[in-house]
Amino acid sequence: MSAQSPTVASAGTDPLLAAVRAGVRLVELGQPHFTGMPCSPNHPGFRMNLARRHGDVVRPDGGSAANEIIVTGGHVGTHVDALSHVSHDGRLHGGVDAAEAQKGGKFSQLGAEHTPALLTRGVLLDVAATRGVDVLPAGYGVTALDLQDAADRAGVQPRRGDVVLVRTGWARYFDTDPDTYLGQRDGAPGPTPEAASWIAEAGAVATGADTTAYEQIQPGAGHSVLPVHRVLLVESGIHIIEHLNLEHAAAEGLTEFVFVMAPLRIVGGTGSPVRPFAAVAA
Repeated sequence: MSAQSPTVASAGTDPLLAAVRAGVRLVELGQPHFTGMPCSPNHPGFRMNLARRHGDVVRPDGGSAANEIIVTGGHVGTHVDALSHVSHDGRLHGGVDAAEAQKGGKFSQLGAEHTPALLTRGVLLDVAATRGVDVLPAGYGVTALDLQDAADRAGVQPRRGDVVLVRTGWARYFDTDPDTYLGQRDGAPGPTPEAASWIAEAGAVATGADTTAYEQIQPGAGHSVLPVHRVLLVESGIHIIEHLNLEHAAAEGLTEFVFVMAPLRIVGGTGSPVRPFAAVAA
């Protein structure tokens, strides 16, 4: 059993568990969390440290325990955006008044506790492979045509209720070249607003990519404007998943699978760390 592909134990007699009895394999779609991991400059970074070490306290029977303290922003590492994350002209999704909703230090509407757990169809649109490269160039804008061509290549078409994952190949820089990965100087590839509209028209419940921001980041522009977030979160109510790692799934040729993801129920929050999987037949 590899770290990338744990196996779900088969058990039970319920007909709904037939697929599990036959054997289900989980393919990791996310990045690990570690101190110093690349993080958007808009968010506080991830830090983990042992607060108690073995031997600090030893119980009468010789037992000891260790534990840690974790400090992180809600949009660090592989995470999902709640609908409270972005506003436009002072309004959240559905016309909710952002200033009113955020009173008291947490969101009274559209907070992260309302982001759904997902067990649904996932489709992987490998734009990099469709364009014949391992990694899309820095600053490349993924268009609606790119997505349609990737869907045609994969033989899948996104439909209502799906999670649409877009591979740029950028994940390989996550722990090897953080400066390139973040794209502050040279930019990073990502969907354009027309690509976001294409996904919204398909009826996706969520979409994600293997970059720090689900946006086309132009060289030197940083995260100055986020029009795709406006299209998806504010106008369409579609959740965004960022910092994915789609390399394992792409290497296995996955195009259609059961997508599994459970966010933390952070009351009034704007995002949550997640550990997403593609569930496929063993």
